[in-house]
Amino acid sequence: MKRTIKDYFLIGLKGMAMGAADVVPGVSGGTIAFILGIYEELLSSISNVNLSLLKTLKDKGIKKAWQQLNGNFLLSILLGIFISFISLAKIISWLLKNQPVLLWAFFFGLVLASVLYIIKQITKWNIVSFVLLFVGAILAYWITTLNPLVSENSSPIFLFLSGAIAICAMILPGISGSFILLLLGAYKPIISAINNKDFKTIAFVGAGAVLGILTFARVLKWLFAHYKNEMLAVLTGFIIGSLNKIWPWKQTNMVFDKISGKVVPFSEVSDYLTLSVYQKSINNFETIKLISEKSISPFKYSYGNHSTDSQLFLAIGLAVVGFALILLMEKLAVKK
Repeated sequence: MKRTIKDYFLIGLKGMAMGAADVVPGVSGGTIAFILGIYEELLSSISNVNLSLLKTLKDKGIKKAWQQLNGNFLLSILLGIFISFISLAKIISWLLKNQPVLLWAFFFGLVLASVLYIIKQITKWNIVSFVLLFVGAILAYWITTLNPLVSENSSPIFLFLSGAIAICAMILPGISGSFILLLLGAYKPIISAINNKDFKTIAFVGAGAVLGILTFARVLKWLFAHYKNEMLAVLTGFIIGSLNKIWPWKQTNMVFDKISGKVVPFSEVSDYLTLSVYQKSINNFETIKLISEKSISPFKYSYGNHSTDSQLFLAIGLAVVGFALILLMEKLAVKK
């Protein structure tokens, strides 16, 4: 079916949703793409970047090559992601600093509903499917418990590899590319490079991302073509396991004191830090860097020894909104 300008506009909005998700360390843009019904087409379009495309460009011209690439679709997605990065990134960054519980609650509801959505796509359940779901959940949960690297190496090779690894995670539902960058210790230098327009750093990361996505997309496309139910089971497990990372209420365990250069229990610094100073230090990467945290009950929510409002009812409300949003998208997609 031939697409209209309105269709590409809607695809661009889906790209914006993917971009907004990828800014948050814990939410996967791949999950959003899957929910919005563009995941397999995205993989297929990316996989079209190959030697055959170059041959078509040489023999039949730009127009035929663009059609083979599904260029209008990819361009709409990329424009949406770009617009999201330059417009919503600052808003989401502000929310992460000032209203983390409410932001995570919204995403928790959204991702939880996506689990139900993806399970519905599995047409045949068997022992293998259940095992793969379980393994995927355990693996994703284990990844969410890893501690970020303290040293932030920003050598060109490191940045290149970080870009390649992170982009693979970004297109894999359930695994957050931003969180992978945090684990690698590359999140801060890359975000700083974007904010400071450090094009050299951006170029190394971008080159790694291009190589990573062109390679990994082909693998995923092949797996979906030959083992779709099994892939859906693994991805469902990934998303279930990743819910630990986006649980709204967290307790800090360990921090990195940049002055002393040591990793210390948070209890050792919380006694002389007020809540506002602590939050400012963590969020602005000043004297202290958050290293490890764990999910806790909202009724025990605090920063160290400083109790703070869990915003329970408002958080539940936003989680319900996120959950309902996915159900609404599903109904609209079915209706269309």
